[in-house]
Amino acid sequence: MTDHYYSEQQQSELRIKQIQVTLFDKSFAIFSAPGIFSKSELDKGTRLLIENAQIPEKATILDLGCGYGIVGLSLLREDKNTKCIFVDINQRALLLTKRNLHYHKIQSEQFEIIHSNLYESLKEKQFDVILSNPPQSAGKDICLQIIEQALRHLNSNGSLQLVARPNKGGKTLAKKMKEVFGNVEIIGRGYGFCVYRSVR
Repeated sequence: MTDHYYSEQQQSELRIKQIQVTLFDKSFAIFSAPGIFSKSELDKGTRLLIENAQIPEKATILDLGCGYGIVGLSLLREDKNTKCIFVDINQRALLLTKRNLHYHKIQSEQFEIIHSNLYESLKEKQFDVILSNPPQSAGKDICLQIIEQALRHLNSNGSLQLVARPNKGGKTLAKKMKEVFGNVEIIGRGYGFCVYRSVR
């Protein structure tokens, strides 16, 4: 059986290594391992999402499909007043997220790590921002679910911010965001990706 980063359990050997990441002109180490999306380096789509994320003051963020936790971790490093809930179906991803947060001495009151298939284990109406690099290889239906179900988990004026390649499903996702939220805008472009944002 092939391991997918969106599978709950990974069959490959857990070989944890450090990779170097540079964001906001700062270089730092992140723990990664096989069975995780973009295990050897920070992928360009996720980089664009982090660089362009629009986060209000004292926001509660959902890092949906968090992988090794780089999106939420980067934002928590920049702003001590935000809180982030890290969610993934992949148990190994959550183990690495926890290790990365502790390694970077992120305060425990700033984060929560939850094992969940998308929003299944989450309360409704609790987030100001939902951030995701949707797992396109898991199929279009999963990506559309992320958009459809986001609405009930966002506070008033909360936003869903997704990154995707316009010519590889991004336009379809943007169309769905417009359909569900009544609005969509592009807040970042680069590396062949766009960051799309819809507000509740």
